[in-house]
Amino acid sequence: MQLSGRTRVAGAPVNHGIYQHDDTLLDPDDLLAALSRDGYDGVDSGPIGYLGTGEALAGRLAATGIGLAGGWVDLRYADPDGFGADLVQLDAALDAFTAVPADDPRFAPRPTLACPGNPGRMARPGTPPDLTSALPATAWPEFAARVQQAADRCRDRGLEPVFHYHLGTDVETEAEADRLLELTDIAVCLDTGHLLLAGGDPVAAVRRWAGRIGQVHLKDADLAVHERVRAAGGGLADVVAAGGFCALGAGDVDFAGVLAGLDAIGYTGWLVIEQDAPAEGRDLDRTLADQRANRRWLEEALR
Repeated sequence: MQLSGRTRVAGAPVNHGIYQHDDTLLDPDDLLAALSRDGYDGVDSGPIGYLGTGEALAGRLAATGIGLAGGWVDLRYADPDGFGADLVQLDAALDAFTAVPADDPRFAPRPTLACPGNPGRMARPGTPPDLTSALPATAWPEFAARVQQAADRCRDRGLEPVFHYHLGTDVETEAEADRLLELTDIAVCLDTGHLLLAGGDPVAAVRRWAGRIGQVHLKDADLAVHERVRAAGGGLADVVAAGGFCALGAGDVDFAGVLAGLDAIGYTGWLVIEQDAPAEGRDLDRTLADQRANRRWLEEALR
């Protein structure tokens, strides 16, 4: 498979349930050392500041030979005033990303733009979609214009962004991602697990979004767990805690089809392995073992 020659593989702090920059469960140097030991090429930043910023971030990555794949920045696109206030955090993320030299422009950090959680949709994530809290059709033009503004702000700093649809947010379903792509020129972050649980088909999405995929999050998902949690009235945090995002190859994502499709369209860039872990009640030994196993699984799948 030629894909292995055009991609690099990254891990992510979210795989260990790290969602706050001051999380102390796993020291960032220990996380990077584990990634290097397990054969990862890079890392998603996680919450900005967890891995450090400026020279501290660049030095920490250089010491372990780990590249920076990018990182998550959510902005309130549906709220004009909130969006304006949130640009400060976007600029802080861009400061962090531009402080890290990229040895190859194809693997420069990707600012991963997304929405914050929508409470109504966080409570009932995925399929069948709860559209009572969805953006009304009349709100989409201004919403998309703010996404475009954020994308252009990233490009002004020399970085090419991607947009990450996500369970429990204003851009959750495949149709909503399609609508955003129609209204903007931003690339999409193909997250296989979130797409599957929102009722989408990751293999078909690779074909349809060919030329618009700027980054890939390889994430498996267990449809039975999701269905059970939804039926019991659980929200997104409950899906994560129940193991809705499982180890690669243990769930329902057709990774053979996804990887073959990415190979066919000539995808070049980061493959970020993600397996969302809960913020509470984490088992560090297990999450480290899972990420070691995930890397080995993907290495075999790419042969």
